[in-house]
Amino acid sequence: MSARGHCILSHGFESGPDATKVAALADAAERLGWTAERPDYTDLDARREISPLGDVAARIERLQRLAMDAASRGPLVLAGSSLGAWIAGHVSLQVPVAGLFLMAPPVRLDAAHPLQAAEVPLSVVHGWDDELIPAADVVGWTCARRGRLLLVDDTHRLSAHVEASADAFAALLRTL
Repeated sequence: MSARGHCILSHGFESGPDATKVAALADAAERLGWTAERPDYTDLDARREISPLGDVAARIERLQRLAMDAASRGPLVLAGSSLGAWIAGHVSLQVPVAGLFLMAPPVRLDAAHPLQAAEVPLSVVHGWDDELIPAADVVGWTCARRGRLLLVDDTHRLSAHVEASADAFAALLRTL
């Protein structure tokens, strides 16, 4: 682990560890002296017999195991996109983290599963035109936590704002 800390970057549902956004975050972290890893959840996303979102519990378990190991070695930041953001928030309540970076976070998977997160430095990037998660919901959720929020002219995938997302992530890391 580097002197600065470690970042675990969780991709969204039906994406992968080589996805553009998490790859850009990894590059940003490494430029600032942080190590980064991108777990692969594609096998769990394929488990549609469990739920339409695959095996969310197994995603949480995988991230929690990685995060516990990393946190034992130094400062840890969790980041994620969409479902990856939701599990990052969830795991932040179980494992000590220095910060959270969430892109297009679902503020609830359903009525019984709202997005929850540790009270740590928080940065969120979300698209005004997100077709899955209303921007107003994310504004309210982030505001209640006094987090930094970047709203961009984009959709759920944030594909036009990969660099802006990486810059926002770097800004969070610089404060830690």
